[in-house]
Amino acid sequence: MPEILDSIMQRRSIRRYTEEPVTREQITTLLKAAMAAPSAMNRKPWEFVVITDPDRLQALRRRLVAGRFNAPAAIVVCGNLKRAAPAMAKDFWVLDCSAATQNILLAAAGLGLGTVWIGVYPVRLIMTLVSRVLDLPKHVSPLAVIWVGHPAQDKPPRTQYDEDNVHWESYED
Repeated sequence: MPEILDSIMQRRSIRRYTEEPVTREQITTLLKAAMAAPSAMNRKPWEFVVITDPDRLQALRRRLVAGRFNAPAAIVVCGNLKRAAPAMAKDFWVLDCSAATQNILLAAAGLGLGTVWIGVYPVRLIMTLVSRVLDLPKHVSPLAVIWVGHPAQDKPPRTQYDEDNVHWESYED
């Protein structure tokens, strides 16, 4: 199996981490992968807030009821609405930033790091709480928090392929 497919199958949501820090070099590699994602009209509306400070991480955890994990780092993926596509395509920032998020998850798996994607957008309350913790300007909207660390749990690679969800040529019941 090609190496990229190995990383895809190895990517699992990791919710327990060791205390070993994630290096700046590893985080930079993840961000380079993120910014290699496609974006509508090549607008690249993404912004990334990297958090490693324990107090700031704890402040973020307090706001994420369903996402309080002990990772030593977080990457908050945000959309800069000033760089988003115009007019009818303005909400494509969500797709663009989701592609960047997936690239981070896959790159982390390839580096042997664990991640879990915590959705922030479109829940206004959570978006507001995360924005306040990070001091985001009004034109920058948080999409997701990605906890990053060295896994303290081992999950086997898998696929969730289900032939029942595949339709060839048209959708049939």
